[in-house]
Amino acid sequence: MVRRSERKQANPDLGVLTARTLFGLQRELSRSLADEGHPGLGPRHGAILAYLDPEGSRATDLAAQSGQHKQVIGTLVDELVELGYVERQPDPSDRRAKLIVPTERGLDQMARADAIVARIEREHAEAIGEQTYAEFKRVFTQVAARQSGHAE
Repeated sequence: MVRRSERKQANPDLGVLTARTLFGLQRELSRSLADEGHPGLGPRHGAILAYLDPEGSRATDLAAQSGQHKQVIGTLVDELVELGYVERQPDPSDRRAKLIVPTERGLDQMARADAIVARIEREHAEAIGEQTYAEFKRVFTQVAARQSGHAE
């Protein structure tokens, strides 16, 4: 009898493949960021930093974009304020609202993270071929949109 875990290893489903990709990317990104002067950040902080506009974002927008609950976003923002990556500022378009705005340290992290992810993508493209990787991204984008309910 073939065990379920053996079947998953031999023919992983979309969930397993997506998790392997996400967790592997997060590990490499966290390691590289730590090497470049940003230790102490974990994958959970990506719910803020990956979606944060340089001019600032509302917590409700970050929650919607990242798929996290607003309470989780609030906790993560508190952590990032403590670490010096973001600050809360009044939203000039709505005095009742606050914007989460990156500090200089936050902007540096965001730029470095973008460069690291671009490097990882280049390495994948070199390993499997640029056309193959471009097609993979095109199809994976469609699958992700369809799965999240954003397909056209």
